[in-house]
Amino acid sequence: MTDTVADAPAARAASPVRSYNEWDPLEEVIVGAIDGVAVPPWHPAIEATVPPEAWEFYRRNGGGAFPQEQIEKAREELEGFVEILEGEGVTVRRPDPVDQSRPFGTPDWSSTGGSSHTFPRDIALVAGDRIVEATMGWRSYYFATHPFRTIFKDYFRRGARWVAAPKPELTDASYNPDYAAAKPDGPPDPDDPFPPEASVITEFEPLVDAGDFMRFGRDILVQRSHVTNRFGIEWMRRLLEGEFRVHEVTFVDDHPMHMNATFVPLRPGRVLINPERVRELPEMFAGWDVLVCPEPAIPADQPMYFCSRWIAMNTLMLDQERIFVEAQETELLRLLDKEGFTPIPVPFRTVNTFGGGFHCATLDVRRRGELEDYFTS
Repeated sequence: MTDTVADAPAARAASPVRSYNEWDPLEEVIVGAIDGVAVPPWHPAIEATVPPEAWEFYRRNGGGAFPQEQIEKAREELEGFVEILEGEGVTVRRPDPVDQSRPFGTPDWSSTGGSSHTFPRDIALVAGDRIVEATMGWRSYYFATHPFRTIFKDYFRRGARWVAAPKPELTDASYNPDYAAAKPDGPPDPDDPFPPEASVITEFEPLVDAGDFMRFGRDILVQRSHVTNRFGIEWMRRLLEGEFRVHEVTFVDDHPMHMNATFVPLRPGRVLINPERVRELPEMFAGWDVLVCPEPAIPADQPMYFCSRWIAMNTLMLDQERIFVEAQETELLRLLDKEGFTPIPVPFRTVNTFGGGFHCATLDVRRRGELEDYFTS
């Protein structure tokens, strides 16, 4: 007998997917996997987002493998994290295994392979009982949602809503190879840190990475970035209107990609900020307390393939008190403890090297709590 799709609306009332913010008690989560990871091929979209010191690595190794010892260490860290989550009573789901080194393409382009299925936060947004698959602006991420489809189909059969953003074409029309020439000289202008012409993606079609979104109950923040354009933001806004309010925000960052190393919710009324990128809070956060993230402990000479050292602030709330923090981030652990939180130190430094922290490596599909309005206007 084949599985049948559950009837709504009764099924939706008991949906396995139900998450409105980043801090209610965590009950079920998807955690990524590192096995099968591959180096994505060199492309302007890669150049615009990865650290410049990693460019030569991509040019030499695109389509190949990362160092095996780093993969094994990252696997060990992910499995240790899963063990801790399950020890706290959290249900953990994992993606299907995939060999990301297999080539693929469309009639317009080809790729030597994919990248990874380590960071489910990038590929889907959970808004209430709805899973929204992102489009993804990198060609190497074209099939990034597929390792998670077994889980998404199960959730849908059990009552969740599930929708995918329009599959992008990702032809040359989607990219601006001259983005770097349009970037103003000097530090970012606080009034216009990321002008549209300095983005590597155009407005040709909706492009969205879910990592550029952050949930605050009825209000969801999003930033325009090198992987999320205004076309994509408007698509998401229309999809969610009536249930959620989507607000575009801007930080002092001239190479934005994902918000969770810039502006991190801790609980109602408190946020953790990146001092280099957040000079002042968005107006709607007037009255909220700010914790300024200390300088990351990641050594300056540590290889970082996908992101900056500020990935250290990529934390995950188990509930409004307990928070997962990389075990070597001593100053951040001390700050959170001083501010009344209970930090849970977990080794995750090698996973950081591959481009993510605890928030990136998870997709919290169920938190115990209701939809709240945390803003009066």
